[in-house]
Formats: sequence, structure tokens, C-alpha cells
Amino acid sequence: MAVGRVTFSKAEREKLAEVLWLLNWISVVTGVILFSLGLFLKVEIQKWAEVMSEYGTFYVPHMLITTGLAACCINYLGGQICLDCADTNKFLRWKLVMMPYIICTFFFTSCVLAGALMCYSIRSQLEESLFLGLRNAMRYYKDTDTPGRCYLKRTVDMLQIQFQCCGNTGYRDWFQIQWISSRYLDMTNSAVVDRLRSNVEGKYLMDGVPFSCCSTFSPRPCIQQHLNNRTARLHYDQESQQQNLWRRGCRQALLDHYTGIMESIGLTVLLIWLFELLVLTGVRYLQTAMENVLLLGDPDLESYGWILENSLAEMARSNFNIIKNLGKCYQVDDDPNINVPTAAAEHEVPSQATRIQCSS
Repeated sequence: MAVGRVTFSKAEREKLAEVLWLLNWISVVTGVILFSLGLFLKVEIQKWAEVMSEYGTFYVPHMLITTGLAACCINYLGGQICLDCADTNKFLRWKLVMMPYIICTFFFTSCVLAGALMCYSIRSQLEESLFLGLRNAMRYYKDTDTPGRCYLKRTVDMLQIQFQCCGNTGYRDWFQIQWISSRYLDMTNSAVVDRLRSNVEGKYLMDGVPFSCCSTFSPRPCIQQHLNNRTARLHYDQESQQQNLWRRGCRQALLDHYTGIMESIGLTVLLIWLFELLVLTGVRYLQTAMENVLLLGDPDLESYGWILENSLAEMARSNFNIIKNLGKCYQVDDDPNINVPTAAAEHEVPSQATRIQCSS
């Protein structure tokens, strides 16, 4: 029993072909949208690539770009096929191409669905990449005179100002690294020398943060140093202190930013997948209806169209029987008497040997 069998008249087949031609051209536009979304996502990731680790070489933008280009090519070809399928004589040119085209389109729609799912599953990879990348960026924040790292300070400062964040997970992350270059340390100051000697690795650690951590909404001047020393700001109330620095970490800020983008792109790609699946279903109906009308021999007659010629159970049973018959072809006989000479053969062999001796 065919799955989804529908009867089509000649006028309905022609109408289906015309509608599918239009839908395929709309699908070309959706391919351009996929390409644009992939390009947009790639640009957004490149903006803050300096604070991401190599672990974050994301493949989603490249997949969307590739899928978008494939959509334009496949649906352009589909539009030409559907336009010719309105005429039975022109359909003969595409009869052998239809099934490979449908198979390719099926795999293409599967890739679109995979792209949509990856947009929702990339969060953990993105979080790990941001954690490692921000940690390295903060570590090299002071290396403004080192080639390859001289722009990290500007990048981190712009990140903290634009996203209103501070540090990796919070502003206290700056207390654990030396973010002031040794060139700006006054080595004649005994307090500076003592602080360097007190650290095992010889780093100048302090309970301070860069200026970019300061909140622009603070009603009072920003306090960047001696953040753990409450006696240094006796007249600075707790409420004002909370408004003094950005409290959110930059990893969470960037993660929320990219997650919002990914979810929007994922929803768009999922809708495109549903549309492409609709077009693929229509093309399958058109193919089977046109092939059946050719078998009838009269293009004016009604014909059946379907998604699957047999039900899933029948297909599974048929494939199982094929595999079972193949197994029987290679089955070895377990008869214990196989290759054992019979009694007649045993008598025949000595008689042949006797004749040979007589003749000699």
C-alpha cells in the first residue's frame, strides 16, 4: 500500500508543476538568506576572535554558507525541472534525473536541519572557547609592546566597555594576574619591590582592576584600586560601591550575546527546513504522478502520486527477505557425508587402476 497516495488529474498535475516552479524560486531566495546568515555569524564571531581560543573554530557559519550556496543551485535546477514537468513530452528529458535529484534534495534538507540543531547545541563549545580565550587575553593584557599581543589591551578594554562587564567570570579575576606592565612599576618604591618579592612567580598582583571595568552609571568617581581594603574608603557607602564596577563577567556577557544570535538564526533555519521539506514532498508527488501517467499511455488520464510506493513495514519486510535470500546463497551445507566417496566410487577406482596396469 502506497504511503500518502493522491489522485491527480491532468489540470492538477499542471497546476502542481507551476506551484512547485514558484516555490523553487522562493527556495533560491531562502538559500540567499542562509548564505547571508552564515556570513553574518562569521563576521560576528570574527569581531571578538581575539578573546576566543582555537577551540572555538566554529563550523556553523561555514556550514550555513555552504548550505546556502547549495540551496541556490539545487532549487534553481528544481525550478527548471518543475517547469518542464507541466508537459508530458518535456518530462521525458528529466525522467532519469528526477530520482537522483530527489535523493540529493533529501540529503540537502537533512543538512539544513543539522545546521538548525547545531545553532542550539553550540553553547557548550562557545562557553569553553570564551573561558580559555578570555583567560589568555587577560594574561597578556599588559604585553602592549609584544608583537602579536599589542592589541589585546585595546580589545579587552573595548569588550568591557561595550558589554558592561569585567574580568572573565567577575572583576575579582583581575586580582589573580599581573595586568600592569613592569615598565610602569616604580622599582625604587619599597612597597612595589616587597609586593614582587612576596609572590612566588615574581608577579605584581594587586586588588585593582583596569579603568574599563568602571561603571558609567556610577554617581561617584570610580575606585579601581584597594578594592579589598574597606578602610581606604570609609565614606563610600555600600550601595554606591555596588554601582562602581561592572559585576557581570565578560564570558557570560559574550555568551548571552552569541546565544541570542544563535537562537534567532536557528529558528530561521528551522523554518527554512520546513519550507524545503514541503517543496521536496511536492516534487516527489509530481515525479510519481508523471511516471504513472506515462505507464497509462494517455496524458489526459488521472494518475496516482505518492511519497513512498510501499509502506515502511512492507519495505522493511522486502529488504529483510532480500538479505535473507542473499544469506542462503552463501550458506555452506552441513551434511557430514559431503565430499565422502561412495561405495560405487571406491570399486570404480581400483578397476581403473587394473586396466592401466594391463595396458602397460
